[in-house]
Order: sequence, then structure tokens, then C-alpha cells
Amino acid sequence: MTRWTGVATCEAIDLMRFFGPVFAEFAPEITLLRPEEVEDPAKVEFVFSFVPANDAFAPYPNLRAVFSAGAGMDAIAACPSLPDVPVFRVEDPDQAQQMAGFAAFHVIWHQRRMGDFIAAQRAHKWARRVGDQSPTLKRIGVMGYGPMGRAIAKGLSALGYTVTTLSRSQPDPATPGISHMTNDNIDAFLAQADILINVLPLTSETAGLLSAPLFAKLPKGAALIHLGRGAHLNEADLIAALDSKHLAGASLDVFDTEPLPKDSPLWDHPGIFITPHVASTPQFRAVVENVQKGMAALDA
Repeated sequence: MTRWTGVATCEAIDLMRFFGPVFAEFAPEITLLRPEEVEDPAKVEFVFSFVPANDAFAPYPNLRAVFSAGAGMDAIAACPSLPDVPVFRVEDPDQAQQMAGFAAFHVIWHQRRMGDFIAAQRAHKWARRVGDQSPTLKRIGVMGYGPMGRAIAKGLSALGYTVTTLSRSQPDPATPGISHMTNDNIDAFLAQADILINVLPLTSETAGLLSAPLFAKLPKGAALIHLGRGAHLNEADLIAALDSKHLAGASLDVFDTEPLPKDSPLWDHPGIFITPHVASTPQFRAVVENVQKGMAALDA
């Protein structure tokens, strides 16, 4: 049996706490260590991370690969010590389905103003409201058409919503029942997005994209569901758009600083629904299998 040695390191999460037992049970051919447990850095073949420190990769001269612990790998790609080796992210269809269900919940939350019912319940009021339940009444815009965006768009289309996606190029083949626009038509895309869902990757072009100029192009009363990366969002601009009533509400699952600081004004804003980066999480077994497959492919 081929054996591989790797290091688990992440500034935000103790990866060994969650993944160490899973690697030990299902991947006995892999020795996974904390950085302080490494006796000979030259024997380390891969690094397993999600948010690496700036010097995370520097101690290991013979790295063959880097594996992300999740679907995103922008923090790894931006790490200054990253060597010229393949970077693998988790490919887990179940994670895309989790994301689709999470997005659908928040679309229904905003479209049917479920927060009003919670407030009415607390006040012991029978606040029945009719006439706004149909999914045909809201147009959904999905920014990003990777695995997550596709799953979200298909799920919402199946629920009866009118869905338009935005990506750099037209998907080939097109997805039945879903409209597609490219980035050069972003203004037209935004103008018809009553509920905007962001699942874009973080790049130099998309950083800070969710800001005042973009919000101004959405229909008055639109809602934002932000599931991409924290650095996409200008938080002050979002609060201003909510306070001016141009946006009716926002669901935020990702933040530029995580955990979200206790003094952040986002916590107490009545128009914001906060969740702690839980829209989708990979199954631990799938993550381990991803590392096994990646290392085996490098040896093939």
C-alpha cells in the first residue's frame, strides 16, 4: 500500500480535531500530522488546509499537492507561501444540494416575509396575509453558475420561480427552464432580480462587488442572499441600502471577518438574517476520499 504524509493546518479551524479521527479510520495509508508534530519536513507530501497562515507551506520543500477542506480554495490560492503544486478542492454533490436547500429556505423567507409571522407570533397576533405566496411573483437572480449555482438554480426553478443566472459565458448546453446572462449584461440581469443570490468565487474582479453601485441597480424592495465569500460584500453599503428601504432584507452566511465580531452592526439590524457560515458543509468522509483520490492520481 502506498503511504503518504500530510500536515493539517488552518488559522480558523482545528482541522485535526474534526478530520484526524476520520483519516485514521478510513485512510490508514495517510499519516496526517499537526505542524508541531512534524519531525522531518522533507517527508511531508501534502498540506490539508482551508485558511492557511501566510507561511503555512514554507517549511515543506517536497510538497506535491495542497488539499482544501472545503469547496472554496481562494484563501489557499492567495497564500504567499503557496508553491507551484496542484491545489484540490472538495467536489461533493451532496454539498451542492445542501446549498440549494439553504438558498430555497431564504428565498421563501424573503418572498413570503416569514419574519412578519415570527413577530406576529411573539405579539400573539393572528396576522393572516394572502395573495403573495406564489413563486411566480418573484424573479430570482443567481450570480455564479458553478456546481453550487447550478444546484440552486435548478432547485428554485423546480419550485416554480423564474430564475436567471449570471456567469462569464453561456452554459453549454443551456439548462431547461432557466435563463442565462453573461457578465457583459450584468445591468439587465440586476434590473430583473427581485431576490439576488450570490455564489460567485472570490477573485480580484468580484471582491467588493456587492456594494452601493450594484445595489442601486436592483429593483426597489429587492433582497440579497449572500452565500459566496465575505470579501464580496461592502457591509456599510448594505446597511445603507437597507436603511434607505431600497433593499427590503438580506440573508448573510459569510463575512469578511469570521467569526463575526460581537460589535458588528450587522447583528442588530432588523433587516438582516445572519447564519454562521453553514450554508453547506462537506461530509467528512467525502473530504478524506478527495485527498485519497488526489494523491493516488499524482502517483498514477
